[in-house]
Amino acid sequence: MARRERVIRMSVEQPLWRALTAYRVLTMLYAIGLFATAYGRFTRPGVAVAYYAVLCVWTLATLPRVANAANCTKRFLAVDLTIALTGILLTPVADSHERILAGGPTLPSIWTAGSVLAYAIKGGWRWAAFASTTVAAANLIERGAPARDTVHNVVLVWVASIAIGYVVEVARASERTLARALEIEAATRERERLARDIHDSVLQVLAMVQRRGSALGGEAAELGRLAGEQEVALRTLVSGALVPPSRVSEDAALGAVVRAVDVPDAEESPDEGPLDLRRLLLSYAGARVTLSEPGSPVPLAPATARELAAAVGAALDNVRRHAGDGARAWILIEDEPDAIVVTVRDDGPGIPEGRLAQAEGEGRLGVAQSIRGRLRDIGGTAELISVPGQGTEVELKVPKSVRDPRASRGKAEQ
Repeated sequence: MARRERVIRMSVEQPLWRALTAYRVLTMLYAIGLFATAYGRFTRPGVAVAYYAVLCVWTLATLPRVANAANCTKRFLAVDLTIALTGILLTPVADSHERILAGGPTLPSIWTAGSVLAYAIKGGWRWAAFASTTVAAANLIERGAPARDTVHNVVLVWVASIAIGYVVEVARASERTLARALEIEAATRERERLARDIHDSVLQVLAMVQRRGSALGGEAAELGRLAGEQEVALRTLVSGALVPPSRVSEDAALGAVVRAVDVPDAEESPDEGPLDLRRLLLSYAGARVTLSEPGSPVPLAPATARELAAAVGAALDNVRRHAGDGARAWILIEDEPDAIVVTVRDDGPGIPEGRLAQAEGEGRLGVAQSIRGRLRDIGGTAELISVPGQGTEVELKVPKSVRDPRASRGKAEQ
């Protein structure tokens, strides 16, 4: 029975919600305790008692709301912050003016910070800045003048809440990255397992059908050719190296499935990272096209890699059109210290001397534009060597220092 890989998602912010739950209960009790010890000094203790009754009921009834991000809705946050602001603004009504000027606490005291922290954990530093700013304004209104201790407390809450909000945003981004990495690891392991199973069964059968069909000839040879195509396609699929196809055309001469890839330009995806050239060229491999590649990735700038792959496709098109049905082709990728070199070689009849110049004169610009033109645009070179009766070899070379084809074209135009 196949083993299943399971990705366990972790929530790095869940401990913050549990801490906030405990904080709200403890600070509620602390605020009530402060009131109880100074009960006789309040000018209107009944107002304070009514507020604390509401605060106690609200805090205990809404504990599930601060258990996680899903339950902590915007409406809850708005009401919670309103209760905190109301308590601050009711302080001059319930307490004496002398105690307020002497630095006495507001009715909700440090319970207010719990409301601000809920904003920080839920929405990040921007939400925290909004909540802490409103609390700061309420404290200044309650005191009537920006006293030193009031400003100190306001700045402390403001900085602490924004810092916590920023940490939460970073933690969430790290959590998403970790979850994605775990998913990729699990998918890779499963793909490797499937590749082993397929290699031990289906791929071996397809390879045998290809060999026997080629040996028997006739209709069996056609069946062998189709089996070879399916073997290449299936091997590419299980290796995870297929590129998104936009059109698929069967290459009858080379016995391969050639994929032309439509991808966004560099202008549309400015943040796209380097592409592995091997992945792009692997789609050209087939029963009569052999790809030889390095064991490690061959990274190139996205636009450069796509232009180079398109030039290889154009070279293979020339093999299909001019080398004959029985021709074979070989693609060799070389990762040199200062350049990437891709060589496309075939065993066809070769190109007669002067044929390329004649083709350009007739308006056929396959080699001039599709191959040499593309390489020139990305700062590379294309060399074509052909000996009649010995096939043709196209060497495509791109310096690693060229990162953006648009920059290369801009320099060429100056």
